[in-house]
Amino acid sequence: MKRDNTIPEQVPGLHPRPTYVFPFEKLDVYQMAVDLADYVLGLLGRIPLNKHFRLVSQMEGAVVSVSQNIAEGKGRQYKKEFIQYLSISQGSLYETITLNEVFRRRKLFSEEDSLEVRTKEEQIDRKLNGLMNSLRGSRRGAE
Repeated sequence: MKRDNTIPEQVPGLHPRPTYVFPFEKLDVYQMAVDLADYVLGLLGRIPLNKHFRLVSQMEGAVVSVSQNIAEGKGRQYKKEFIQYLSISQGSLYETITLNEVFRRRKLFSEEDSLEVRTKEEQIDRKLNGLMNSLRGSRRGAE
C-alpha cells in the first residue's frame, strides 16, 4: 500500500488541517498504525461501558501506543534510538494481537472485524520489521 506524503484529508466538522507535515507523518507504517487505532477504537466504542472495562482500556492504550512510539522514535537524534522505539511499537502491536484474539474468543469482536484487525496488524508488523532492518542495514535483522 503506497501512500503519498500529504497530510490526511480534512475531517468534516473539525478545524482545517495544518499545512506542515512532520517527518513521522510521512512514514507509511505510522499512517497504517493510526488507521489501525482508529478502526479498533471504533470497534471498542460498540462494547457496553460496563463490559470488560480493563481489557477495553488495555486495548485502547496498546493500539494508540503503536503510532505514538513510531512518532516519538522518529524525533530522536540517533538511529539506534529510533530502532528502539520501533521495537517498543512492535511490542504494543503484539499486545493488540493478543487482545484482538481475546476479544474474538469472547465474541466482543465479530469474526469479520477480528480478521480485519489481524490483517492490519500483520501489515504493520511487516512494515516495522522492514524499517528496522533497513535502519540496521541488514536484510534479516542480524545484530
